[in-house]
Amino acid sequence: MISYLLAGPAEEPVSLVETKGFLKVDDIADDALITTLIGAARMHVEGVTGRALLAQSWRVVLDAWPESRVVKLPVSPFIAVTEINAVDGAGALHAIPLAQFLGEPDRLLLPRSVAGMPLLRERQGIEIDYVAGFGTEPSDVPADIRQALLVLVGYWFEHRDAVIVAGSGAVVPSGFDRLVAGHKRVRL
Repeated sequence: MISYLLAGPAEEPVSLVETKGFLKVDDIADDALITTLIGAARMHVEGVTGRALLAQSWRVVLDAWPESRVVKLPVSPFIAVTEINAVDGAGALHAIPLAQFLGEPDRLLLPRSVAGMPLLRERQGIEIDYVAGFGTEPSDVPADIRQALLVLVGYWFEHRDAVIVAGSGAVVPSGFDRLVAGHKRVRL
């Protein structure tokens, strides 16, 4: 299974104004840096948790339907399937009717027999486009994750030298892991 980000979120879960208030920054001199840190913090939290914070479009590419009839989605929580295409041996796309599929927070459930399926090419014959995230508005993101973003941006803002040397993902403040722990995907 291969997954691609098709379109990121329309906005960040925390605004520049909200973050500057948290940081107690009044001037505009560091606005570009703070904006960059907000985006980096969102991507860090998404990477740690395996969850999209705000609605974003993803594509999953499969060689064939799994025998279990369950497609584990790499990014959750699942909002909706937008398109499923099957690619035949000649490379032509065939739209597959969406009504036959059911979605759960982190997976897509398949019917016993998928209607509209052509004879697939050998590799990468199925493309599933879906939307994942807690919602479309910053207020849809759980409060503890929003707080984790603010704490992370604040820490990186105050410890710029450490972030530059180690890379942003390597430096997190004490307590950050506890803020996001309840949202991490558990693999069994």
